[in-house]
Amino acid sequence: MRDQDFLCFCIGTALDIERCDLNIKGNHSNHHTELFGEKRLVVRRGQPFSIVLHLTSSNKEFKVGETNFMFDVETGTPLFPQASTVDTEWSASAATDASGRTVTVSISSSPKAPIGVYTLTLDQLGQKTSLGQFTLLFNAWCPDDAVYMKSEEKRKEYVLAQHGLVYRGSHKRIKGKPWNFGQFEPGIVDICLKILDNNPKFVSDADKDVSSRSDPIYVTRALSAMINSNDDQGVLVGEWAEFSDGTHPGLWMGSGEILRQWAESGPVRYGQCWVFAAVACTVSRALGIPCRVVTNFGSAHDTNANLVIERFYDENGDRISGDDSIWNFHVWVDSWMTRPDLGSKFDGWQTSDPTPQETSDGVFCCGPASLCAIKEGEVGLKYDTPFIFAEVNADVEDLVQLSTGQFVTFSESTKSVGRFISTKAVGANERRDITHQYKYPEGSKEEREVYERAQHRNMLLQRGEKPGLHLKIKLAENMIVGSSFEVYALLTNNCMDTRNCKLIFYARAVSYNGKIGDLCGFSSDNLEVPSGEGLRDNYPDEKYSLMLICIFLPSSTLQCLRFTFQNLEFCLPDTTLCHVFYGETGTSCLQLVGEARVNQPVTVELTLLNPLPEPLLSCSFAIDGIGLTGSKPITATYVKLCYSLRLITENNH
Repeated sequence: MRDQDFLCFCIGTALDIERCDLNIKGNHSNHHTELFGEKRLVVRRGQPFSIVLHLTSSNKEFKVGETNFMFDVETGTPLFPQASTVDTEWSASAATDASGRTVTVSISSSPKAPIGVYTLTLDQLGQKTSLGQFTLLFNAWCPDDAVYMKSEEKRKEYVLAQHGLVYRGSHKRIKGKPWNFGQFEPGIVDICLKILDNNPKFVSDADKDVSSRSDPIYVTRALSAMINSNDDQGVLVGEWAEFSDGTHPGLWMGSGEILRQWAESGPVRYGQCWVFAAVACTVSRALGIPCRVVTNFGSAHDTNANLVIERFYDENGDRISGDDSIWNFHVWVDSWMTRPDLGSKFDGWQTSDPTPQETSDGVFCCGPASLCAIKEGEVGLKYDTPFIFAEVNADVEDLVQLSTGQFVTFSESTKSVGRFISTKAVGANERRDITHQYKYPEGSKEEREVYERAQHRNMLLQRGEKPGLHLKIKLAENMIVGSSFEVYALLTNNCMDTRNCKLIFYARAVSYNGKIGDLCGFSSDNLEVPSGEGLRDNYPDEKYSLMLICIFLPSSTLQCLRFTFQNLEFCLPDTTLCHVFYGETGTSCLQLVGEARVNQPVTVELTLLNPLPEPLLSCSFAIDGIGLTGSKPITATYVKLCYSLRLITENNH
């Protein structure tokens, strides 16, 4: 998809169009968009829609295949250029009726096209005729769309249903609050697109933002930021105490009133978690993304990202410092989509949370995070998986501060967070418990293993490290040719268990053009590396000017194979330099003896110092100077240079 898509084909002689029928009723029936009404054309991407061109009586009988013309399909804002591929292209075909007075054009949009408002223009040899506008949405009915959902019953619930239940209360007293999502109410889809247009990323780079709206991951993350107004002119202002200058969050009954009020006058006062989530669900469904509202009872708010809710008390039992907390309930949304950025294992429901709690990449937004990643403790995967994992599966620790200042743990719990995670059942006004989709059963072996894995990976994430075995080569600085040096293999075990490894080291000489030479060092060790620790093995080496060092851990499984390479470059002693200039240059010294006169012999004293720990054999040197050495260098040979050598030479120039 580029700034414009040109749909070009032969269709007959030049057309004189009386009117264009966008076939709204028929297209809406085919695209499951009937509930948007018949005032505008709304279609879903990756699926053909048709328009009918009614020709004037002045047109000759129309025949397909005689004349070229094009349709221009363009978004309201030019799209960010991107590479054209088969699955990003649009296509069209045309047919005429028996009278030759009407032309039916079938237009197929790309299943990867950006959502938004498009204009449709007929171009006949530069003469352009505007045919109208249409709105393009994500398509849960299209197998090639990233939001494709197989079940028709689920599509009806998560895309088309305008009414639902939002669960609140406590895990012992769960109450469903009816909510009118109203995604098909007049003007709502335009307001939803306006929300995207108010996104700071659109303001800073409209072309790139509009192009990125082809990706439901991008759109969902943008919505999680824009439903709250902490960083921008988002939809709702959060408030948990004083509501006198706005509407109490508990009084809202649907999303439509909130969205219309925002479109007219900006951020709406006030919202809390269930309001943020319900509005996010409305916007997602309106744009075609399958979405459900989810309530987590006993929801943790982990402020320091250690997956533990720490509550501090003094000796009187009063709460003291600490921002961690557990909410009676918290509400967010799950959206259905593929995750090509993570791999197909993590496709499906993705959690995002529009309630402003913590910043992500500097913005108050959260998600989308794969439910599979949350359940399996894959906290290193984007977006914001550690925070959401803690919301449903953090451990709780209560500590008391003694008079000495020391904190002592007096209570711990692994089961009080993440209870009765609930959403409305498909096709029924009943609660469905989906806790099993977020976590393994509390107290089970799998649940504890996942928590420990998440703790481990979260610790690595905080340190900027990755799980697994890691090899590095550490070298001495300023290594000199001819001198011994040390090479260290640094092996770090970021796995959760001790690993037994066979470490193999070898080194080869390398020429300046990269050609590999002879083996000049080899060693191997069997090592036991405990989890979270590292070992350093030391390998003394030989004397080469260039060297390739390789260390690897062989294993019976390819996944555990680890290699690391490093090219070594050695400092060359000054005695091997090709040119020594007048004056001192490191370990070489060139000095005049006596006064230099034009056309008179001059005596030069050259002093060379061998910095190496052994003699240099079969040595030679050359002296050259323009107008000084008779057009060719003065050369001399000496057999052995142990420590230093002083040579005197004369020049008649």
